[in-house]
Amino acid sequence: MVQTVHTFLISAGAKQIVLEKPHSLHRIFFFVRVLASQTAWYPTGISLGDPNFGSFLSLNGPEKYFEVSGEDIFQGDIWVLNNSDTNLNYTVSEILH
Repeated sequence: MVQTVHTFLISAGAKQIVLEKPHSLHRIFFFVRVLASQTAWYPTGISLGDPNFGSFLSLNGPEKYFEVSGEDIFQGDIWVLNNSDTNLNYTVSEILH
């Protein structure tokens, strides 16, 4: 098993790949966390493989964390869109088996 942890500073309105598709191992867990005040509203989009964000998950209001685990979770690139007007730090982690 391998665990990776990354922290990214993503500018206001910008998007970035935060976890790339695993090539030789299988992803069994990942999380995305916004490092910001729990009382502030910083909208964030999480896209599973779609850099155009046609379909995405939203983190809004006090929700600043998204986590998935299991054998059948998404195996492609994971994108984050900082939809706020503030530069934000994001921390991400994945476990590959």
